Amino acid sequence: MFAPDRLTLGVFFPIEAFSGDQPTMLGQEGLARRAEELGYAALWCRDVPLRDPSFGDVGQVYDPWVYLGWIAAQTSEIALATGALVLTLRHPLHTAKGVASVDRLSGNRLVLGIASGDRPVEFPAFGVDFEQRSALFRDNLRVVRTVLAEQFPTLQSSHGTLAGTADLIPKPMTPVPMLVTGHSGQPLDWIAKHADGWITYPRGLQRQAEVAAHWRAAVGIAAPGVFKPFVQSFYVDLSDDPDAAPTPIHLGFRGGRHFILRFLEAVRSIGVNHVILNFKYGARKAGDVLEEIGQEILPQLAASQP
Repeated sequence: MFAPDRLTLGVFFPIEAFSGDQPTMLGQEGLARRAEELGYAALWCRDVPLRDPSFGDVGQVYDPWVYLGWIAAQTSEIALATGALVLTLRHPLHTAKGVASVDRLSGNRLVLGIASGDRPVEFPAFGVDFEQRSALFRDNLRVVRTVLAEQFPTLQSSHGTLAGTADLIPKPMTPVPMLVTGHSGQPLDWIAKHADGWITYPRGLQRQAEVAAHWRAAVGIAAPGVFKPFVQSFYVDLSDDPDAAPTPIHLGFRGGRHFILRFLEAVRSIGVNHVILNFKYGARKAGDVLEEIGQEILPQLAASQP
């Protein structure tokens, strides 16, 4: 899924074009299997505990752990990723249990994207202070990493105390990659030190090149010689006409596959390692777009890389 100087593609659930904030979620299992067959690198799901109609979408509707467990049973090799789990609204021991469970049951395929949360309406419902989410994010990540890596750890957090007399099981067979989404209230140097990668938002190519360079510089200081991927999302509305010129849409473009390929090649050249495609605003059926990108763009993208 991640390698230096290479770009892979993933896709967000729902793999569906829809209006409003609620998808139908029909036929997702077959589309997930087809994405795996076509060579997409990852399937991504969101963590949206409560519906806020003003926000615009509810992700894949289902709880991410339940849904990833379901999709894990429908697939065999493709990575399963969260984009992103809201770390502040979950007890870290429950989070760690879900991480280890999905990772073990899927055959070590989990990639954990995490965030501090950006929907203020959710926080009062969980009894969490929205203004304290940055500190809570750091504390919860510390707990999650500790209990996944250590046997019978001793630690204290805002949620309680582990005194070395109880242990979280199962443990992952190998460390689960944890990528911070956005800044999650943290400075870039903190993310470069404590995360295994960074998920950020689409920007113009020149600006994104600057952001990617800042990331690589921060990683070079925090973890010299360690590769930590740079990931972005991308909304795409693929035209029937492969030569259609691009027009901007929310956080992405509408255009033909020749433009989309050129855009992805340009994104790779500035240091992006993985792009998560989102088909929400598409005019065509998402399955047709998944197929065309998989048949026509993925092979060319792979052939153009070192």
